[in-house]
Amino acid sequence: MAKHVNQDDLVSILDYFNALEDPRSHINRLHVLGDLVVISIAAVLSGADGPKAIGIWAESNEAWLNKYLSLPNGIPSHDTIGRLLATVDPQVFQECFVDWLSSLQTANDSADELDGAENADNIIAIDGKALRRSHDKKKQLSPLFVVSAWSTKYGMSLGQLATEEKSNEITAIPELIENIEVEKAIVTIDAAGCQRAIADQIIDRGGDFVLALKGNQGTLYKNLRQWIAEQWDNDLANVDVRAYETRSKGHGREDHHMYYQFKIPKNFPGLEKWRGLKTVCVAIRTSEKGGEETCDVRYFISSLRLGVKRIANAIRGHWSIENTLHWCLDVTFREDESRLRNRIAADNIAWLKRFAITLLKKQNDKESIAMRRRMAGWNSDYLAQVLGLKQT
Repeated sequence: MAKHVNQDDLVSILDYFNALEDPRSHINRLHVLGDLVVISIAAVLSGADGPKAIGIWAESNEAWLNKYLSLPNGIPSHDTIGRLLATVDPQVFQECFVDWLSSLQTANDSADELDGAENADNIIAIDGKALRRSHDKKKQLSPLFVVSAWSTKYGMSLGQLATEEKSNEITAIPELIENIEVEKAIVTIDAAGCQRAIADQIIDRGGDFVLALKGNQGTLYKNLRQWIAEQWDNDLANVDVRAYETRSKGHGREDHHMYYQFKIPKNFPGLEKWRGLKTVCVAIRTSEKGGEETCDVRYFISSLRLGVKRIANAIRGHWSIENTLHWCLDVTFREDESRLRNRIAADNIAWLKRFAITLLKKQNDKESIAMRRRMAGWNSDYLAQVLGLKQT
């Protein structure tokens, strides 16, 4: 019986993988590269977390896959899928997926995801996360550490870079920035990325930065804290400053945030070393839960001009990479339990999970990411919807 292959969908997806070089040997190559890629992402969306699970999912859904893929030699084995994921170039792999995702992003999607004019900035949050169980003491392998770039405006993974150690995050961030589009965006990074070279790179590529400032920049941190304390002592009378206040409730906790953005004077010590640095923000969070109150004070340096709502939005936006991406990876995708030892395969599987979260977030329903992933595994029509495939 002839297959009911939806050629329009097949072309629309697989065209985005033309740049992906097939790393497999030409000898006995039985399966189409694009088929293997689509099977991998569909399986991860449906609950698979590694090559063996992807292969079993494909065998269980052969009839459905035949509607959309060519599959000239049937369903590929999990060994075939594992070999591909262990050899394909992670950077090019990511770029193909980002191109595919961009094609699914419509003007209506953008409008729906904006929450008023103050949230119109394209905020790119960069942060790292360890895959805790990916270590191997016998082979002296440390847990894989993945630095991710997340667009808070579109709820979209823009790229990632895997390293062997958390300490390599400082060297990974510049390479990741080089591989993504940051022009006209606000790039937010935690204290590990508060480096002059990284700030310069963002400015050179047409973006703005908001960097968390802690003790790793000892002199700057000390001087700014002292200068801000002096302004408080003078009741902020001699400084250009803006303030913004927010309150929120949830999970039995009430949070009160105050943001103070200061324009840095031109004669500030060491300012000439930080190209583009214009303002500093003090974010004060007071939380009350169960009758107990805690207070947290954090400092940020930025190339943004005075406009405290913008910088407050950028700071809050950075939290979304923890609250949305990393939390979901840990709880829904159970990424910390990954035991993949091949670093390339682990990198590519980690990316498939981040891409899956992006696709699931784009669904226009009221379900959680966890429930949407279950629905993709239970209902092939819903899975096709998530992948942007038309029903045959």
